[in-house]
Amino acid sequence: MSSGRASRQARTRMIAAVATVCALSAASPAPQAVAADTPPYSETYRPQFHFTPKKNWMNDPNGLVYYKGEYHLFYQYNPNGNSWGDMSWGHAVSTDLVHWKELPLALSHDDEEMVFSGSAVVDWNNTTGFGTRKNPPMVAIYTGLDKDTGIQAQSLAYSTDRGRTWTKYQGNPVIDIGSKEFRDPKVQWYEPTKSWLMTVSLSTEHKVRFYSSKNLKDWHLLSEFGPAGATGGVWECPDLFPLAVDGDKDNIKWVLVVNINPGGIAGGSAAQYFLGDFDGKKFTAEDKGTYTPPTGTVMQDFENTDFGAWTTTGTAFGAGPAAGQGTVDGFDGKGLANSFHGGDATTGILTSPEFTVDSRYLNFKVGGGRHPHEPGTLLEQGDPPAGTVLADFEGGSYGDWTTTGQAFGSAPATGTLPDQQEVSGFRGGGLVNSYLNGDSATGTLTSPEFTLDKDYVNFLVGGGNHPTGSDHPTAVELLVDGQVVRSTTGKDGEALNWASWNVKDLAGKKARIQIVDDNTGGWGHINVDHIMLSDAEAQPVSQETSVNLVVDGRIVRSATGANSETLDWASFDLRPYAGKKARIQIVDLNTAGWGHILADRFTAADAPAESAVQRADWADYGKDYYAAVSWENAPGGKRYMIGWMNNWDYSGAIPTKPWRGAQSIPREMALRTIDGRIRLTSKPVGSLESLRQSGPPTASGVTVESTTQPLIGPAAQGKALDIEATFSLEDAERFGLKVRTGAGGEETVIGYDTTTQELYVDRTRSGAVDFNSTFPGVQTAPLKAENGKVKLRILVDWSSVEVFGGSGEAVITDQIFPDPAAQGVQVFAENGSVRLDRARVWHLDSAHD
Repeated sequence: MSSGRASRQARTRMIAAVATVCALSAASPAPQAVAADTPPYSETYRPQFHFTPKKNWMNDPNGLVYYKGEYHLFYQYNPNGNSWGDMSWGHAVSTDLVHWKELPLALSHDDEEMVFSGSAVVDWNNTTGFGTRKNPPMVAIYTGLDKDTGIQAQSLAYSTDRGRTWTKYQGNPVIDIGSKEFRDPKVQWYEPTKSWLMTVSLSTEHKVRFYSSKNLKDWHLLSEFGPAGATGGVWECPDLFPLAVDGDKDNIKWVLVVNINPGGIAGGSAAQYFLGDFDGKKFTAEDKGTYTPPTGTVMQDFENTDFGAWTTTGTAFGAGPAAGQGTVDGFDGKGLANSFHGGDATTGILTSPEFTVDSRYLNFKVGGGRHPHEPGTLLEQGDPPAGTVLADFEGGSYGDWTTTGQAFGSAPATGTLPDQQEVSGFRGGGLVNSYLNGDSATGTLTSPEFTLDKDYVNFLVGGGNHPTGSDHPTAVELLVDGQVVRSTTGKDGEALNWASWNVKDLAGKKARIQIVDDNTGGWGHINVDHIMLSDAEAQPVSQETSVNLVVDGRIVRSATGANSETLDWASFDLRPYAGKKARIQIVDLNTAGWGHILADRFTAADAPAESAVQRADWADYGKDYYAAVSWENAPGGKRYMIGWMNNWDYSGAIPTKPWRGAQSIPREMALRTIDGRIRLTSKPVGSLESLRQSGPPTASGVTVESTTQPLIGPAAQGKALDIEATFSLEDAERFGLKVRTGAGGEETVIGYDTTTQELYVDRTRSGAVDFNSTFPGVQTAPLKAENGKVKLRILVDWSSVEVFGGSGEAVITDQIFPDPAAQGVQVFAENGSVRLDRARVWHLDSAHD
């Protein structure tokens, strides 16, 4: 189970929820309004051929098993709302992995436990005694979260009516090691030993454990694997399965999938994999050898007793390089830049002398906190704009403000509350903090009426990201005539930052501020301070821990840590700035958890260094493919995999209603030798083609030179498409297709960069992108042209794109939220020409009845 949003865990783990900590955009969109007469499955962003529940929150796929002609898809589900909470198992079945029938709730949370992720098997030999040989039981193996203790243990439930009704085993749990980070069992029958094999995660230790059992009830430990590969976040939802290499059944490799959050290849959540062998007890990954970065000219290695010509502000970096605190590792030599001087509470900036860019890449090592630089933020905290303070929550009372419920108590908080991560960024000694008694309390805090006589309402806000319009908001709202006309939420972090509402169009009107906490799940609280009217907009202050490249006074490249004290390689592409003057800034402006940055060995080089994340193997390079697991017992020995099409960085803020969360298209997995290396590849399940409408618009033999043009014309436009395209390389630097294009410049760009040999998806202008700072951006996947050609398969749904490059070794899955009218499809080439050999665009029918 991806439990990164569980309330108690979100406050005890060092997770990325503290990274994107504050409302840097005061205009985050509320979920799309749904008209009362809108038919189900026709809402604005409702996927048409991806599974979504009719309503409510969904995350990880669970219990994937095939039985009596049905593929079962269980999934993490909140039966009571559209945000994470009350984790249970939802249930759907399909005969073809495309058309799904949603069934009643399978395994429900109760007063004692939540039902986290796991798997399901058919107990053909009735080893459990839960059924009979003639009617073998279906057995679910899940992680039960004890609500009182936070302990995660493995438990069983069983069904004897094809998964329609379930009974929890009275002997639960069947494995309990007393851990709060032990979850997501994937179980299969291992024929050589005639026993059940469990693969389960020790999440924060970055380990996978293997257990064996004869009856699913009594288990013994076989071995452990890890840490290895990418370890920047918790390991979750492991899966182990064999595949033939290049279809050769005499050459079998085992694939161990380990999902990670955060620390994925595109940031946040992702699915990595390891190739190796499994001998019945132990998984041994293939040795990929040690990594040697490109050589170059060292600009700064922090080996001297001081910083030399580099200058500092603040106190975070001390008077000179540090040798590291505690368990810091991964740096070279004896010294490094380390802003932990004085702990996370200190801030400062370390700046290099100006230099002329004369190399292709700047390579360096970075570690510490994951607090990315956000465009539009200020590096220095100044005084707020002049104006009228409506409330500063000093003086020990709320004054004329009125409360309902219990969340806000009888008076403002004076800082961090019990069992809460450190709260920072507020002014003075008081603030609104609805974490009183934990996330379990709810309530409202409402101001007296006032007149909007200035252009802006400025305020500090932090806490949970549950927008107005969602089922259970944590939000600051502006009420005019009793209606919400502006709203802002936190960003799942305890640090407060400035937000502003432009209220010029409301000049002279009477208004109230209402602070709402209606959420009892993870991050179910709100922090607010210093509400004021002003004729100037308050600018949010950076809370980054980052390494920045500054050119012409502008930050053009930035990298951050991964909430880890281990430094790893990063690289800036300097080619666009050749000949320009630049500086390096190492910035620590964060005082909360992981509020420090580590850096070392800045090197000018002709080739980029690769991080452990880049050197790891990934099942998908997009932002939205997580908790990927595969079906057991699929017909014909096929291995089908599916992932949650979302990312914990912003999963609670995506603008969908009355559901939140979708599953990817199921994919057929294979091992192929590509460019001399065995790779895990995927392609959409073949039955998806049953949705294709006949007579696809086709283009062939088209040369495109330094332009963007319609691919075919109106016949190729649409919101649900299956596109196949083959390009022949000529001299264009970049080329590809743009989908969901429309008025206002909306577009999702799917391209190939010949200089970097990468497939990419750019969703910066894909529609609604401002609900979270980590959402817009570009995702890339390595892809070499084959015989001078690049082949793409693109699935476009109402709120997603899935791009399969080459033989399926480069896959990028991204959510998008475009205007429904944006339906264009274009072909483009930049800085040269490309030949489009052939493109076919199928319109896809809805998979909904």
